[in-house]
Amino acid sequence: MLGILAGGEVNIGMLAQRFPISFNGVSKHVKVLEQAGLVRRSVRGREHWLALRPAPLREASHWLEHYRQFWDARLKALEEFLVRDDATAGPTRPQPRGRSSR
Repeated sequence: MLGILAGGEVNIGMLAQRFPISFNGVSKHVKVLEQAGLVRRSVRGREHWLALRPAPLREASHWLEHYRQFWDARLKALEEFLVRDDATAGPTRPQPRGRSSR
């Protein structure tokens, strides 16, 4: 729904036609998006028009970017450690499991 609304303002009926769920189902989804501050509804006559409010998505994107950078740095450090540890360990022979040899 947000992807469709990113293209511009849409009548709720036109939006509902794009999904394989009932009009009431789409309306409930839209209500949740409104409560989250992601969609603005305006009523013109009998028609309800919806528009995307992108600001909360930008805020979420900035927050996620911070944590993406954090985890990228941690995973890179882990990879470097494992490569370094593997290089210093040298070749190992697999140990037999289960039965003892005679």
